[in-house]
Amino acid sequence: MDLESNNNNPFKKESWRTVLTLAYQSLGVVYGDLSTSPLYVYKSAFAEDIHHSDTNEEIYGVLSFVFWTLTLIPLLKYVFIVLRADDNGEGGTFALYSLLCRHARVSSLPNCQIVDEELSAYKKDDFISPDKNANSGLKSTLEKHKTLHKVLLILALIGTCMVIGDGVLTPAISVFSAVSGLELSLTTARAHHEYIEVPVACVILICLFALQHYGTHRVGILFAPIVITWLICISAIGVYNIVHWNPHVYQALSPYYMYKFLRKTQRGGWMSLGGILLCMTGSEAMFADLGHFSQLSIQIAFSFIVYPSLILAYMGQAAYLSKHHSLQSDYRIGFYVSVPEKIRWPVLGIAILAAVVGSQAVITGTFSIIKQCSALGCFPRVRIIHTSSERHGQIYIPEINWILMLLCLAVTVGFRDTKHLGNASGLAVITVMLVTTCLMSLVIVLCWEKSIFLAIGFIFFFGSIEALYFSASLIKFREGAWVPIALSFIFLMVMYTWHYGTRKKYEFDVQNKVPINWLLDLSPNLGIVRVRGIGLIQTELVSGIPAIFSHFVTNLPAFHQVLVFLCIKYVPVPHVQSEERFLVGRIGPKEYHIYRCIARYGYRDHHKDEVEFEKDLVCSIAEFIRSEKPDGKNNQEDEDEENLTVVGSFSTKRGVKLSEDEEDNTEIVGTSELQKSDSLDRPRKRVRFVVPETPQIDREAQEELHELMEARESGMVFILGHSYVRAKSGSSFIKKMAINYGYDFLRRNSRTPTYAISVPHASTLEVGMVSHV
Repeated sequence: MDLESNNNNPFKKESWRTVLTLAYQSLGVVYGDLSTSPLYVYKSAFAEDIHHSDTNEEIYGVLSFVFWTLTLIPLLKYVFIVLRADDNGEGGTFALYSLLCRHARVSSLPNCQIVDEELSAYKKDDFISPDKNANSGLKSTLEKHKTLHKVLLILALIGTCMVIGDGVLTPAISVFSAVSGLELSLTTARAHHEYIEVPVACVILICLFALQHYGTHRVGILFAPIVITWLICISAIGVYNIVHWNPHVYQALSPYYMYKFLRKTQRGGWMSLGGILLCMTGSEAMFADLGHFSQLSIQIAFSFIVYPSLILAYMGQAAYLSKHHSLQSDYRIGFYVSVPEKIRWPVLGIAILAAVVGSQAVITGTFSIIKQCSALGCFPRVRIIHTSSERHGQIYIPEINWILMLLCLAVTVGFRDTKHLGNASGLAVITVMLVTTCLMSLVIVLCWEKSIFLAIGFIFFFGSIEALYFSASLIKFREGAWVPIALSFIFLMVMYTWHYGTRKKYEFDVQNKVPINWLLDLSPNLGIVRVRGIGLIQTELVSGIPAIFSHFVTNLPAFHQVLVFLCIKYVPVPHVQSEERFLVGRIGPKEYHIYRCIARYGYRDHHKDEVEFEKDLVCSIAEFIRSEKPDGKNNQEDEDEENLTVVGSFSTKRGVKLSEDEEDNTEIVGTSELQKSDSLDRPRKRVRFVVPETPQIDREAQEELHELMEARESGMVFILGHSYVRAKSGSSFIKKMAINYGYDFLRRNSRTPTYAISVPHASTLEVGMVSHV
C-alpha cells in the first residue's frame, strides 16, 4: 500500500520544450471552465438588472468591467502572485492552509510530531523579514488562541465547500449555456425552447457523470485540442465582429466607462456585477491544478493564449451588440447571437465539447479536494479509485460522483435558465476567491515573512474588489444564490462534525492510553501465551500503548510473538518521499518483540499497490533492527521518550529487502533457521531478508531477524479497533446531537480505512470499545 510520491521539484530548471508541453496540456485541464465563460457572461449581466440601450453605455460598461476584472483578478492576482504560494509544487485552498500550519502551530491534525518537521517537504522558505517583530507577534497570537485555530480551519472548510458547490453548479451552467444555442439554431418558438434545452442538457450531464469511472486518461489527449479549437473559434469570431461591426470598441476598455456605467445604472448596475463576475469562473483552477503542471507553464498558457482569446471574444460580442439594439429579449443578449449564422451549428458542437471538458476538470478537482479533506481528517472516509496508473491526480469517488450528478440535475431542472444558475455559480466562485485572498494575506506575513503592511495592502486591494462582487451576488439570495449557501452549509456541517468527532475520539484515546510501566511489569511473555505470527494493532496514537491492547489481552490472554503498533497518519505536506515513509521504534526491552511503526503520508499521496504495504512494514522493522545500535537502551519509562528511526519503504534501494522467491544467491540472513519450519502441515511462503553487505550484523540482531522471519512466515493478523463514540454524561444538547447522531451516522456509513480494505477477512480481528468523549 505504498503511496506514489510526486518527486517534481517546483524549483527545478525545466527545458523550454517541457514548459511549452505542459502549457499545451494545461489548456485542456485548467482552462476549460474559464474559456467557456463567454457563453453566459453577457446573458447573465443583462438578465434583468440592466437593459441594452441605444447609447451603448451599458454594453461598454460591462465590457470595461469584464476587461479590468480579468486583468486584475486572474492575471495579476493569480498568475503573478498566488501561484508563487505553492506547497512544494501543489496549489489550492488546502495548500495555503498547509503552508500556514507548517509556519505556525495551528494544525488541526491531532497526532502531529516534532520529528515531522524534519521531512524534506516540510522545508520553510528562506525569505528575509523586514519586520520580524510584527510577524512574530502575529504568529504568537495565532498559536496562542485556540479559537483562531478553529476560525482558520472553518475558513479553509468554507472555501472547500464552495469548491464542492462549484462542482455542482459549473457543469450545469456550462452545459446549459452551451446547448442554449439551440434556441437560435432551431426554428422553435422561444416559449418552448426550454423543452428542448433542458432534456438535452440533462442527457449530456448524465452521460458526463456516468463516464467518470472510466477516467480521463483515455480521452484526456483530446481535451487540449478541443479547448484550443474553442479559443481559436471565439477569438476569430471576436476579431470578425470587431472589424465588421465596430472597430472602435477598444475605447470601452477605458476605466472611465465603468464610471459612466455605474452613474447611469446605479443600483441595477451594481446588481449586474453578479453576472459580470462569471468571467472569472475557473480562475481558481489555475492555482488548484498547479500540482499537475508548473508555475511557468500555467503563466504562459494564460498570458499568451487564454487571456487574449477571452478579451477578443468579449470585445467581439460587445462590438456586435453595440450595432444591434432591436434585440429586446434578454435571452438574445448572449453568445450565439453574435455568431454568424452560417457557422452557428459547428460552433454549437464545439461549445458543447468545450463545456464538457470544462465540467470534467471541475468534477475531477472536486474529487481531488475531497480526498485531501479526508486525508486531513475533515471528511468521512470514502472509496477512492485511481483511474490511471501513470497520473496520480486522476481519481474517482463513486459516492461523491452520484451525489454531484443528482444535485446538478436538480438545479438544472429546477432553474431552467442562465439567470438563476449564474447567480448561484457566481456566489460560489467569488466566495472561494475571498477565502484565497484571506489565507494569502496570512501566507505573505507568516510564510514569505514580508511586511504586514504589504499583506494589508493585498487584502485591501483585492479584497475590496471581490467584496464588491460578493455583495452583488449575495443580494440575489432569493434568485438562486441560496443554492451554494445551502450546499456549503450542509457540507460544512458534515465536515466539521466529522473533524470534531475524530478529534474528540483521539483525545479520549490519549487520555486512556496504557502507560508503558504496565507493560514493563509483565514478563517477556506479557503474562500471556505468545502464538506464532505478527499481530498488527491499528491505532491513531503516536506514543504510548492504546487501550485496545489491554482490553484485548484481558479478554483473550494470547497474542502473537511479534507485536506491531501501527499508526497511519497524514502530515500537512502534499507528498512524503519513500525514503522518509516510516518511523520505527521499540516499545519495551528487546525480548518483548514489540515495535511501533508510524507510516506518514502527504495529503495528495495516493495508493500505488496495496499488497506491497505488508512487505514495506516488515522490511522497515527489519531495517530498524539491522541499523539499531547494539548498546541502544529501549527500556524507557516514559512513552514520550520513544526513539523513532526514519526508515524508507520497500521500494527504496537502500536497506533490508524482503525476498519470498525460492532462488536467491545474494547474502541472506537465516536460511537454515527457516528450514525448520518446513515440517508444518500447512504450506507457507519461504521468507528471507536480503541485507546490505555493510555493516556486519551482530548475533543478537540476527536472532531478532530470525524471530521476525518466522513470524512473517506464520502470517500477519490485523487487529482493528471498532470504537462506538458516545457523548459523556453531562454534555450539552448540541454535543450529544453532534456525537451520538451526527458523527455516529457518518462513522457507520464511512468506508473502512484504506490500508484494511485489501486484508482478507480471515486475517482481521475487530475489537469493539465504547468511547465516552
